[in-house]
Amino acid sequence: MARAATTSDVFNAIAEPQRREILLLLRAGERPVTELAQELGMTQPGASKHLRVLREVGLVRDRRAGKQRLYGLDARGLRPVHEWTGGFERFWNESFDRLDEYVQDLKQAKQEE
Repeated sequence: MARAATTSDVFNAIAEPQRREILLLLRAGERPVTELAQELGMTQPGASKHLRVLREVGLVRDRRAGKQRLYGLDARGLRPVHEWTGGFERFWNESFDRLDEYVQDLKQAKQEE
């Protein structure tokens, strides 16, 4: 089933590269929108729009600090992504195990030459 073209869930919100960049910047701590906009080379209204989307899906929190509003990462919002990608863990573990066996077989064959 196709996903709706909306930013109302985490998957669609993080599909936008600039939003992922914002999340990476916020890993280091809270920042005002002006600093984020400058760091990303975008306008303050553009950064505010991205922050609003990230806040609506639970990836970003904000708080007042004097005249500024500081934005911070709320990684708990990534839980749906973590749970979804976790379903592929067994696949990747098995793939890496097979690759490791193949490499070991190659090493053994080379030693036997």
